Amino acid sequence: MTDAISAAQSALGALSTSMAVTANNVANVNTDGYKSQDARLSTGPDGQGTQVSSIVEDTSAGALRAETVAAENQAGVYEPQMDMVEMSNVDLVRQNVNMIQDSRAFEANVAVIRTADDMAGTLLDLRV
Repeated sequence: MTDAISAAQSALGALSTSMAVTANNVANVNTDGYKSQDARLSTGPDGQGTQVSSIVEDTSAGALRAETVAAENQAGVYEPQMDMVEMSNVDLVRQNVNMIQDSRAFEANVAVIRTADDMAGTLLDLRV
């Protein structure tokens, strides 16, 4: 029974990290040049539980937008000039899907812990 609980607990930790990475991506959706990240999960040591194997940066280019900047010409006068700025490459739809998947997996692992606790007859108070 403790194997099920410890496996579910490790998954809760990994899913928490994944949610934090997703939240960071959403927070930086309007940060020019920001590259989104993805938490990769894998089976834990000895085939038990879940762990974060890596956090991978998406190196694809973000969309470009025109921006007016002040540039100094040869005469030392600042004049407006158009420049292209790379926006973040965060895909909000993908981030929403990640949050929903992580949330459902989190709920499922909490249910595993509750069920294992009920079967063992112990009194853990877990509220989500």
